[in-house]
Amino acid sequence: MEAADEWLLQSLRLYRDLHTFELQAPTRLIEWAHGNRVCVAGYGQCDGNEILQLIPPPTLLTKETQGLCPERDFKVECGGFSERPVYSLKYVPDTSLLVTSGPPDSSLQVWQVSAEDSDVIKSVSTIATESGTGQSWAKIATISARAPWVLHGSRLDRVQITEVESRKNVYTAASRGSEELSSLAFLDCNLLLLCCATGRLCLADTRQPQGLVEAVPAPSAPCSEHWCMGTRHAAQGSEPSSQPVARLSSRGLLALTDLRKTSEFLALAKARVPSPGSGAEFLCVSWAPALEGYLAISGFDGTVHVYDTQSWDSSGEEAEPIFVHKGHIFGGAGGSRDLPLVTVHTWHLQKPRTLLSAASDGSLHVWDWVQPCGKCG
Repeated sequence: MEAADEWLLQSLRLYRDLHTFELQAPTRLIEWAHGNRVCVAGYGQCDGNEILQLIPPPTLLTKETQGLCPERDFKVECGGFSERPVYSLKYVPDTSLLVTSGPPDSSLQVWQVSAEDSDVIKSVSTIATESGTGQSWAKIATISARAPWVLHGSRLDRVQITEVESRKNVYTAASRGSEELSSLAFLDCNLLLLCCATGRLCLADTRQPQGLVEAVPAPSAPCSEHWCMGTRHAAQGSEPSSQPVARLSSRGLLALTDLRKTSEFLALAKARVPSPGSGAEFLCVSWAPALEGYLAISGFDGTVHVYDTQSWDSSGEEAEPIFVHKGHIFGGAGGSRDLPLVTVHTWHLQKPRTLLSAASDGSLHVWDWVQPCGKCG
C-alpha cells in the first residue's frame, strides 16, 4: 500500500487530468465513434460479451480543461450482446454501423447503433469469409470513401475488402504467403498497409491487380518475436504514405519507417519494457494524432509508455520515455494478487496529451500528463 499511496501523491503533480473507471468486464479495444462516443466490448465471457457505447465525461468533450466538473464518469448510451468474444471493433465512418471480429473464426459481425430513442446496439448481419473456419480471428479496418468498406483478414493470403451493407466482396489481395497478420490499415481509399506478425510490412493498391508489394522487411530480431504496427493519418492534401509507420516487437524494439523510402529505417529504438515480453496478445503502438512525433506503447505490463521520437536515430539504443502511466498498477482494487496487464490504449482525437487506457482488471483510465518543464511543445 505504501507504493500505491506514493503514486497517489505523485499523481497530483504528474497529471493535468486523471479519471479512473471500472467496467463490468475488461475490454481489449477502445474505439472512437460518431459524436465523440467511445466503444468498449468484453472479450472473455462465456455467457455473452457486452458491447457498450459510452458518453465520455464533459471534460473530455471540450478542447480545454474546464476545472472541476460535477460529471466525471462515463455514461452508457447504448449496448448489445455478442455471443462470441470481441477482439476488435471498428466504427464505420459516416454511418451508425460497427464491425466486430473475434474467435473462433475469421467471420465479421455487423452492428447497428440504434437511433436516439433506443438504447440497443443490434446485430444486423454476418460477413462470412471463404475458408473462415479454422482461421484465427480477423484484423479489421474501416473506411467510407466510396462506400462503407471493411478491410479484413487473418493471414496474408486471406485479405479482402467487403462492402459492409451489401456484404459484396470488392477486392481480394493476391499473395502466395500465408503469414499471420497482426495489423492492417487503409492509408487512403486505394492504398492498404498490412503488418505480418513477423514484422514484415506489405503494401497493396486496390487499383492494381498484381497483388501485394513487400514494403519493408522486419528488423533483424529473433524469429519468435511478434510485431504489431501503428499508422498515423496524413494531413489533408499530403501523400497518404508521408506519415511514418511505427512497428513494435514483443521484446520492445521500435522501428519507424517512411514508406516513401523503404530501403532504410527512419529510426530504431529499444523501449524500456520487461524483457522478454510477457506475450504479444495485447501489444499496442499508436501515434498521437495531435502531437507531432509522439507515440505510445503498451501490452508488456500494467503501464503505458509515451515517447517523443523526434530525436531518435537508427542506432537502436534504449529510448527514455517522456511519461509512464502506472495508474493501472496502483489505481485498482487491492484484493487481487495478480498485477493487471494493460490491454489497449488510444489517444484523444483533439486533446494532444490525453489518452484512454484499459487493463485486464476492468479498469478504464483517462489521463492527461503534465509536460515536464523545458520540454513543452
